[in-house]
Amino acid sequence: MPKHIVSGLKYLATIELKKKGLTQQKIADELEIDRSTVSHYLNGRNISFHCINVAETMTQLSSKDFLILTHSLFKNAEITQKIISICQSKVFKAEVLDTCIGCGLCVDLCLMQAINLEYLKANINSIKCCGCLLCQEGCPTNSIKVLEV
Repeated sequence: MPKHIVSGLKYLATIELKKKGLTQQKIADELEIDRSTVSHYLNGRNISFHCINVAETMTQLSSKDFLILTHSLFKNAEITQKIISICQSKVFKAEVLDTCIGCGLCVDLCLMQAINLEYLKANINSIKCCGCLLCQEGCPTNSIKVLEV
């Protein structure tokens, strides 16, 4: 079943990328799948509607649950980041307060690789941030605030 859910998520990502005007080859390259698979997805072949429903339900979960489930299914940080950024419609703004001590714990916690340390202070790329709150919950000084825009 997990393989089918992965297919459902890739199907949803394919549809979103097609809406953005990408060609089938560019979609295939982005999602690291065959162009023929993209064609099948776009024509509704070889994909179970049950799997699509499960994938759609996953996208409606909390950002944290969606991220963790997707990461456990794909077992690949890079493709997880792509699927999350394509399929999640919410936008977040993250800010780091001056109380940040630059411990780097947030960098290690962020599965989206949206955080880096600059001058011993965390810097969060809000474009990459999926709003999972793992960094906020793990910050020992409560210096990270993530808000939905």
